[in-house]
Amino acid sequence: MNQALLIAELRRDEGVRYRPYLDTATPPRRTVGVGHNMDAKPLPSGWVFPLSDAQVNQLLASDLQAVYSGLDAKLPWWRTLDEVRQRVVANMAFNLGVGGLLGFPNTLAVMRLSNYASAAAHMKASAWYKQVGQRAVRLCQAMETGVMPS
Repeated sequence: MNQALLIAELRRDEGVRYRPYLDTATPPRRTVGVGHNMDAKPLPSGWVFPLSDAQVNQLLASDLQAVYSGLDAKLPWWRTLDEVRQRVVANMAFNLGVGGLLGFPNTLAVMRLSNYASAAAHMKASAWYKQVGQRAVRLCQAMETGVMPS
């Protein structure tokens, strides 16, 4: 998978923040960098705000490694998907957490069977779709067609 493309997509979808903010989750979480949940994983000691680009990149790399490890443990077949659909799965897992993604059992079941139109339809029927706006529109289109829209 082209990690540089995934990183660019996550930076667009999550935004990049150098100071903490409260995200839109319920309950709100303290977030910084590229969607890094400070409540779930505190920053290394001694870090101060605003974060540097290097610190934001370090957090993102660590968070992505955790996503990949979680996906490999819970959904090892995700690595057999084509490049674009791997990025869709990784993007969703980054946004929802791997545990949250596992809350889409019907979507994952048809995705595993390469029924991508059905997977996209399940994604569109979810509360997640209504919550994340254009991100969901892009990811559903990419799941269905195998082409990531700009």
